[in-house]
Amino acid sequence: KGALEDEWLGVSRGGRTTKIHVLSDGNRRPLSVLVSAGQASDPTYLVPLLDAVRVGRPGPGRPRKRPITVRMDRAYGARTYRRALRARKIRCVCPERQDARKARLRKGSRGGRPPQFDAQAYKGRQVVECGINRLKDFRALATRYEKRGYQFLAGVHVACILLWL
Repeated sequence: KGALEDEWLGVSRGGRTTKIHVLSDGNRRPLSVLVSAGQASDPTYLVPLLDAVRVGRPGPGRPRKRPITVRMDRAYGARTYRRALRARKIRCVCPERQDARKARLRKGSRGGRPPQFDAQAYKGRQVVECGINRLKDFRALATRYEKRGYQFLAGVHVACILLWL
């Protein structure tokens, strides 16, 4: 089992799988990339993805480490992830999950206010999906030809470099 963890291979009903977690900019270019086992949940990699962001500035100066806005799907709608973004002063555009909404309404006035949601800004989330699809255009990433995890991660980095060129 330890060997599978080192190779970022997850075993599920569909077989052995790998997930690529991507944080991309508005031009569908990846800013930070992580690879995990296929059965791992996506939201657990939000904070490590944000920690890996380094965006160079034109001219001299430190690189930016904090995006202004993060657009996410419902899986990231939990309070813990919203709090993590708020602590970093990052604006979160994420729809409220249905179970969280029902629980809030069930509590009545004690349920609190609904989280802020900008539907117009959320339409820009498809840029992230297009960026992931551009990564999947590389056949070796889409089918995971490499057996070793570090080789697969190297292929992901090469694909990211090619997307930036």
